[in-house]
Amino acid sequence: MKAREVSLTGLFVALTAVSAQIQVPFGPVPFTLQVFAVILSGLLLGSRLGFTSQVLYVLAGAIGFPVFAGFAGGFAHIYGPTGGYLLAFPLASLIAGLFAERSERVEVWLLGSILGIGVIYLLGWLRLGLYLNGDFGKALAVGVLPFVPFDIAKAILAVGVAKAVKRALPWL
Repeated sequence: MKAREVSLTGLFVALTAVSAQIQVPFGPVPFTLQVFAVILSGLLLGSRLGFTSQVLYVLAGAIGFPVFAGFAGGFAHIYGPTGGYLLAFPLASLIAGLFAERSERVEVWLLGSILGIGVIYLLGWLRLGLYLNGDFGKALAVGVLPFVPFDIAKAILAVGVAKAVKRALPWL
């Protein structure tokens, strides 16, 4: 990796960590700005570097750095009720990045962002359902449905921010 790529990847690890601290408690899954940072990393860095930034974020948290919501860290969070969401972050960034690499159209970027969020929901719902002793209905009710409107808004915001940054910094 070039120095610029390392710097940008590290920047998005840090941005995701900071966005995790902007939270509102909301049952077993807190409302944070992480999804915004995850999607933005894919849109701005592309699939490879976006994926890498989110893998490094999850690894940093897993080994104990306090980067998860509430300044938490440790492998228990990967295994806990929100572990599926965390493990989906690299995939969501990868998907958003793939769509951004293939087209400059806002609609395509938004579709990639929403599909990435769908992957976060799917893996998060599965893990939360297992954590809730197989109550996947409850997992859907507390871990997915309340977040849909907010995450769609985050996707729209991420696309808008990414487009503005790309215009201002065409080398990115």
